Amino acid sequence: MADPVSWFVIEPGWTVVAADGSEIGQVEEVVGDTGTDIFNGLAVATRVLAKPKYVPAERVAEITDGVVRLDLSAERIKGLDDHEPQPPSTEFRP
Repeated sequence: MADPVSWFVIEPGWTVVAADGSEIGQVEEVVGDTGTDIFNGLAVATRVLAKPKYVPAERVAEITDGVVRLDLSAERIKGLDDHEPQPPSTEFRP
């Protein structure tokens, strides 16, 4: 069994597996703020050309090198909301 790693090292393309160990997709994007160490969740590509699903950080059970394991069944993952990327923030300066 591989040792757990921090969410900071998750990269696009890592395998995402359901609670039963079945592969359900790949990480498309990590959602969080590295400056304040706040991990919000993941955008997970479950099918080619489909919108990625948003998986909240609370549903991530384990992170090991190259694999993110969720505490959800494959069926529950299908029912998750689509990931909607945040627009870039705008900073106004005087």
